[in-house]
Amino acid sequence: MSNADRHGLITKVVRDSGGATVQELAALTGASEMTIRRDLDTLAAQGVLERVRGGARTLLLRGEEPPFALRAHEAVDTKRRIAAAISALVADGESVLLDSGTTCLEVARLLRERPVTVMPLSLQAIHLLGETPGPATLMVPGGRPRAAEGALTGPLTLASLAALRFDTAVIGCCGLTAADGLTAYDLDDAAVKKAAIASSRRVIVAADGSKLGHTAYAHVAPAALLQTLVTDTTAPADEVAALEDAGAVVQAV
Repeated sequence: MSNADRHGLITKVVRDSGGATVQELAALTGASEMTIRRDLDTLAAQGVLERVRGGARTLLLRGEEPPFALRAHEAVDTKRRIAAAISALVADGESVLLDSGTTCLEVARLLRERPVTVMPLSLQAIHLLGETPGPATLMVPGGRPRAAEGALTGPLTLASLAALRFDTAVIGCCGLTAADGLTAYDLDDAAVKKAAIASSRRVIVAADGSKLGHTAYAHVAPAALLQTLVTDTTAPADEVAALEDAGAVVQAV
């Protein structure tokens, strides 16, 4: 098992169960207890979990948005497949508005190798697109980053979006249903997503199957405004059918 796979498994176990001991994680992963202790120290330093005597426990409260550092370890292969499918939908020369979040960060990794114009809405994606010269043209919005998330919000971000028009917006989400539409955990984040949708000719939603059938706190947009959904094969079939009935083209990878 690779370090990344082991970190992802540890993250999931601690999050799902609320905590785990070094011995339990060693038995689950097949790694030595010394290796598990190093893994837990690394993940704690990244803000993924809390290190406690003999193991680790989750930092996540019930109903709270999972931190970016934790989500970055979850369903990595699925997010990369979704990102590849979205990149294939974007034509050379397009202007792309790229939402914050871990799946959209994977989209940024692919778009930086393409002759497109990209405006990312997170510090992580801005850094990724700007760290090495490439064919992609980087546009940087104004705004204030949300702590730990890096997502840009506030009046300057909204003004940047209102002043421009994009061919495609790639939007992440916290929840998506045909009945309640696209939703987010944070009101400021929801306002940015709304502005992004309003400034774009086409909206592609990037959401793994766990997001479908769930509704978060802040409403963003009705399902009818979403032209394309790229998800994975774990998405609930009834919710996929309902979203298709609402007019969305659904691609499961």
